[in-house]
Amino acid sequence: MSSDITAPAATMIGSDAGSTGRIEDLFKALAERRRLAILGLVHDRELAAGEIAAHFNTTRQAISQHLRVLTDVGLLQLRRDGTKRLYRTNEAAIGEVRAYLDGFWEDKLVSLKYQVEKDNASHGRL
Repeated sequence: MSSDITAPAATMIGSDAGSTGRIEDLFKALAERRRLAILGLVHDRELAAGEIAAHFNTTRQAISQHLRVLTDVGLLQLRRDGTKRLYRTNEAAIGEVRAYLDGFWEDKLVSLKYQVEKDNASHGRL
């Protein structure tokens, strides 16, 4: 597949290279199962790095790397409380991912609405 091809939804958040690159960075970060699990852990609460690491059968260093990737791309927010590093999802970044994916449905929903209205009109329904 050519790198020139972009998904139709890219126009929702801007078709410039910066916006497309941003979405690519977000999806690259989400492409690892442990990172998805981390987001699931902190989507509705703030957790310390150690608490997050306790949920995985891997080294703390490996989890720290995943936390860094998620933080660098903006999917996680980091807050320090003394020596603790507390993480939670960044709702704005999650919103960017959702807006991108929603763009795939918009055209389909418009087509569905048109077809339903057409079918209703042909059957004498309003």
